[in-house]
Amino acid sequence: MRWQDTLHLALRALSAHRLRSFLTLLGIAVGIAAVILLTSIGEGLHRFVLAEFSQFGTNVISLTPGRQGARGGPPGLPSTARELTLDDAAALARLPRVRHLSASVSGNAEVRARGRVRRTTVLGVGPQMQQVYAIHVVVGQFLPPDDDAHARPFVVLGAKLKRELFGAGNALGERVQIGAERFRVIGIMEEKGQFLGVDLDDAAYIPVARGLALFKRDGVMEIALTYDEGLAAAAVADDVRALMSARHGREDFTLITQEDMLATLSNILGILTAAVGALGGISLLVGAVGIVTIMTIAVSERTNEIGLLVALGARRRTILVLFLGEAVVLAAAGGILGLVLGAGLAQAAALLLPALPVATPWHFVAAAELLAVLIGLAAGVLPARRAARLNAVEALRAE
Repeated sequence: MRWQDTLHLALRALSAHRLRSFLTLLGIAVGIAAVILLTSIGEGLHRFVLAEFSQFGTNVISLTPGRQGARGGPPGLPSTARELTLDDAAALARLPRVRHLSASVSGNAEVRARGRVRRTTVLGVGPQMQQVYAIHVVVGQFLPPDDDAHARPFVVLGAKLKRELFGAGNALGERVQIGAERFRVIGIMEEKGQFLGVDLDDAAYIPVARGLALFKRDGVMEIALTYDEGLAAAAVADDVRALMSARHGREDFTLITQEDMLATLSNILGILTAAVGALGGISLLVGAVGIVTIMTIAVSERTNEIGLLVALGARRRTILVLFLGEAVVLAAAGGILGLVLGAGLAQAAALLLPALPVATPWHFVAAAELLAVLIGLAAGVLPARRAARLNAVEALRAE
């Protein structure tokens, strides 16, 4: 029997019981739609998180005090890790492959101006911070490259903090009080939004040496540096590790490259997306059970037809292919309906909830349709084999 004839017979058999066939393929459609919708949300979150991290550059290396994973005493005891200092930062800045560098310290403090008070994040940073993290001043200028011992009391305000303190008026040249010291506003940062729970727009940026004095610290909390595009992150990291180990006598710091962090983050988010899709795929099992049930009923109802086909010379393989074809067509049609339904729901979610990142991964769409076909093939095997093994004489006698 030609494949065209097999397909024609399968479609005729399914159209003979339209409601039953529709309800069966609807089970597959719901499962596929759930997979597409959930993976679209998962992929959207995946891309959103990576974009949030990537906006600050991908050629960044950060150092923090203390060795990650080092074993010590009970939690709460003072750390014996050597702090990172401004001298460490100056030494790192002299490395040939380091392009920009910024040491930083942060904390919360009251910022006062024009009779208004706001408790917010105060970041002590280096003059190259905007090059390191790819953020820019929109009005005025950033912190000048003063000597750490004689850093002038300048401050750059985040966009939101500027509005809270000065409204729509001009803030350049105004004085603000941070802690017990007065600073002069020399710049306003562009709006960046939140990053890892920190509102970068609701922050004040002061020289790192002034930040250490404000928060009464001897060492910085982080040193971040960038290197030229095209260089291997591992090679630059090795240079940084060798210099810092020589200065401290041992590796008592944690070094993280943005490249490694993004790769790890991408792997974690990819696993989460696949897991979410697998949860939606559970509903496909219901659809598979439905196909098995319907095909088993179809074999029982069409026993006479099977006997007649065998009596007319149809081979057992033809009977097997005929019933498998019906199951595959049923599942494929349900898969197409599910793809349309799932993609439609994903787009509707994106329109109704603009804050929800949604991105339909089309390789998942193709995989979902292939999965639907495989489910139909697997679910139709047992009923098809049962039909192919029927005895022709007994099948013709059946009522």
